[in-house]
Parts: sequence; structure tokens; C-alpha cells
Amino acid sequence: MKLQILALLRQALDQLLAGSAVTAPETINLDPTKDSRHGDFATNLALALAKPLGKPPRKVAEEIVQALPASPLVSKVEIAGPGFINFFLAPAAFHAIVADILERGAAYGRNDNGAGRKAMVEFVSANPTGPLHVGHGRGAAVGDSLARLLAAAGWDVCREFYYNDAGAQIANLALSVQARCRGVEPEQPGWPENGYRGEYIKDVARAYLAGESVVADDQNVTGAKDPDDLDAIRRFAVACLRREQDLDLKAFGVHFDVYYLESSLYSDGKVEQTVEALQKSGHTFEQDGALWLRTTDFGDDKDRVMRKSEGGYTYFLPDIAYHVAKWQRGFVRVVNEQGADHHGTIARVRAGLQALEIGIPKGWPEYVLHQMVTVMRGGEEVKISKRAGSYVTLRDLIDEVGRDATRYFLAARKSDSQLVFDIDLARAQTNDNPVYYIQYAHARVAAVLRQLAERGLPAWNAELGQAALAHLTEPSELALIAQLAKYPDIVAAAAELMEPHLVAQYLRELAAAFHGFYNTQPMLVDEAGPRNARLALAVATQQVLRNGLDLLGVSAPEKM
Repeated sequence: MKLQILALLRQALDQLLAGSAVTAPETINLDPTKDSRHGDFATNLALALAKPLGKPPRKVAEEIVQALPASPLVSKVEIAGPGFINFFLAPAAFHAIVADILERGAAYGRNDNGAGRKAMVEFVSANPTGPLHVGHGRGAAVGDSLARLLAAAGWDVCREFYYNDAGAQIANLALSVQARCRGVEPEQPGWPENGYRGEYIKDVARAYLAGESVVADDQNVTGAKDPDDLDAIRRFAVACLRREQDLDLKAFGVHFDVYYLESSLYSDGKVEQTVEALQKSGHTFEQDGALWLRTTDFGDDKDRVMRKSEGGYTYFLPDIAYHVAKWQRGFVRVVNEQGADHHGTIARVRAGLQALEIGIPKGWPEYVLHQMVTVMRGGEEVKISKRAGSYVTLRDLIDEVGRDATRYFLAARKSDSQLVFDIDLARAQTNDNPVYYIQYAHARVAAVLRQLAERGLPAWNAELGQAALAHLTEPSELALIAQLAKYPDIVAAAAELMEPHLVAQYLRELAAAFHGFYNTQPMLVDEAGPRNARLALAVATQQVLRNGLDLLGVSAPEKM
């Protein structure tokens, strides 16, 4: 409906501005009204054109309204305030929305804004040093939803997990497992200063000494049983924890197209190639025996060390090399979903990419940073998992409340806001639990369709439903259709702004509109016309609920 009203406005402008030096604006603001008494859509177009035309806004509004072509979809147009133009939709416009949903099905709400261009979403990217914690879970829920949204917007999406399998943390992991292999406990002499203390370290050591084999993605590693072979312990421990993380993500319904190893950047020579390219670009300098990159040339707050004076590269250099590899693989749009603690890396990575002078856009890659998650049960914070030793794991949440509630709750708030995960609420089968409330609306439609046969009524028929849509005239029916009409804009906005919580919030509002309709308009009435019309509206609502839940990776049950 929005597109059709915009088309009417464009036609009016063509007539109004014909022969004028004033050109029509590229974008016309047309938004749903917050109060139905002011119509269904409103535009400030007259206010935007008043100064260029040298006329009062209300006068411009009057001329636009006079030039608007007649349309069976618009019942009336009013001018409000200083010059806002309010559009009131005709019943036929509402009915067309239901028909469109029934015809398009799972495709309703999708668009081709991405036009098949390549996009990558990198998310989770946890160090293989322990089980995934709830922060990783939030990254998984948000990142996977972002990938689904970009795909719904027509992008060719790749999901990527970057394994930091090199560096000090991996060394600490190996030392921790070695200590366990030797029977050293965390509080005893000989325990690594920064060692990992969770029960999982004991499990890895036990499996290594038993000579077990581990298959993780592209790796097949067998425990060497030798507690003195630190390199063998490192390889085995990394494989064990990669497998555990893979199992956690599988339980969460998240898959990746590519697992990229940090170590490959060194073995394939990409880090050295990046250093050489940066030196050739003329943005490096040596000072105090270290090699620096002049990132201040590209907006960073200070220059950064690339190679330390004692040898070895700082961590941001492989980050640059990794993103060069992303660019070389042809990704027009790259989104990194990471924890808020990565905020400091944004400027320096972008600066490093600009310093290479290879055509990478200034704002590339994009970042979505999520804040911390606080887990509550019984009004108290839950901090420790026995398996992890010092934090709540993603698997803990899945085991407590299930995949659907975990995914919805972790994606339902804006990423840059802190999130309180209330286990008691997530488990509640009440209307206070948003995911239950939404899924119940979907299941309620399925229950109504099952009741048709039980009552001896004809089975649902889409053709008969569409033919009867003129019977939809009640306020609760039109309010529900108005909510359904918002869905395509919600999907487009969520993909463009990288804010999947917009979909979660919308679904709750749609469920509320459906429950209001369900409680006021009996569907299984004897008269075929109203019955088929209301069933059509219910089935269309069920379709949009299913489409939206899929974008969040949440199931749409037929029974509850």
C-alpha cells in the first residue's frame, strides 16, 4: 500500500512541478500514522516543498491533493496542521494486503534490495578455549538473524566463524590441559598463572591421556597420551573445544558456511604479504625497534604498533590480513557481529585497510556490537556454570528454557543495550512470555483450522477466502490487517539498520493484534462469507508470524 500511495504522490508531483525549475525530491517520507483518527499514512512532502516553491506549506498541500489521481485504494485525503497530508485507506486496500500475503506465502516481506550481491556476516568467532558463554549466545542469535535478514533482502549471504587458534590464549589452554594431565589442581603449585579452571579442562586431559580421537570440522586429532608433548596437547585441546562449540551451535540451530582459521593467515603467508603491502603504501615507520602503522592518517586516535621490538606481530595485524582476504573473496558488504569489548578495534582495522589503498570503502566492514547479558533466576543473578567454572554457558540456557526462548530473548533487545535474561520468564507459559505469546498465536490458527473438520465445516480454501475478503470491515479486523501491512517495511528496515530486534518487537505487536481479533470476532460462524474472510485473515496472520519467526531462527509450532 505504501508503494502505491508513493506512486500517486509521484504522479501528483509530475503535474504540479511541470514547467517549474523545482525538481521533485528523490525520497518522499510516507509513514504509518500513530493514531488511526489521522488516517493510515501521512507525508510531510508539502513542508519539504514549501521553501523551493515559495508558497505556504498548506497551500502546497492543497495543490498536491488536487493533483492526486483518484484511486480505489484511498477513501479520503486530509490536510492537517501546518501542511501534513493524511491518507485514509479504503477497505479494498486492506483486503488487497490479505490477498497479497496469501499469494506470496513465505516470500511475503522479502525484497531484492541486495540484488544478489555478496555479503558476509562473521559472528560468534569464539576462541577455542572453552564452552560458549551467554555472550557468545547473544552473538549467535543476533548474527544468525542478521544473516537471515540480509538473505531476505536479496543478498547472497555467507556465514563465517573466525577461529582464533593462535596466540597467548591458546598457549594458556595447552598449559592448563598439560597441568591436568600431570594431576595438578588449579590451587596447587605448578598451575599456570592464567590457566583455565573449568571442569571441561579435566575432561580434555582425560580424553587426551586415553588416546581418544576427535573430529571437529576439518580436523581429526588423536590424543598422543604424552603429558610432556605440549604441541600435541594444544592440537588435541583445540580440536576438542572446536567440537564442543560446534555441538553447542548445532543445538542452537546455527550453522556456518565457512570456518576460517587465524593460523592459516600465517601458514599461507597472508600476514607477511599484508606487512609488505603496508610498507609499500608508505604509511609505516620504525621507532624504538618496532614497526608502526600511521593509522592517524585515517582517523585513528593514535598510531599502532604492527611488529613489536622483541619480534612478533600485534593482534590487529592478522585482523587486517583477515579482512583483506574477505575483500579479495568479493564481499561487497561485510558485517562483524562482536562483543562490545571489540569497539576499540574498529577504527584501527578500518585504518589499516585504508592504508593498503586497494579500493576498500571507508566504512567497510560494518560492525554490530552487543552488550553483556545478565542471567537471572528467582530474582538473583546466575554467574557460574560448573562445567565452565566461571560463567554461564549457552548450553545452560538451552537446557533450561529451550532453543526457541533462548534465541528470541537474546535477539529481542537492541544489540547495544544490556540484556537481562530472566530464566523464569523464558520458561513461563503465559502471555507475559513474549515468545510463548507469539507462538501461541500461530498455534491458535492451526487449532481453528483443525476444528473445521470437527464441526463438519468445509476445509480451508484460499480461493474462497480471497473471494470473501469484502466481509472484513470490523475495527479489530482492519487493525490486524494494518499490522500485517507493516511487515515488509520492518524486514527492510531491520536488514538495512542491522537491528533484528525490530522483527522481535513487531511479532509481539502482531500477536497482540491477532489475539484481539480472535477474542472479538468468532471465526467458525455458520455464514460462509464472514467465516471464509476471517479464516483468510487468520491464515495470512499465521503466515507472517511464521515468516518473522524464521528470521529469528525460532520455530512456529502447530500445537502448544
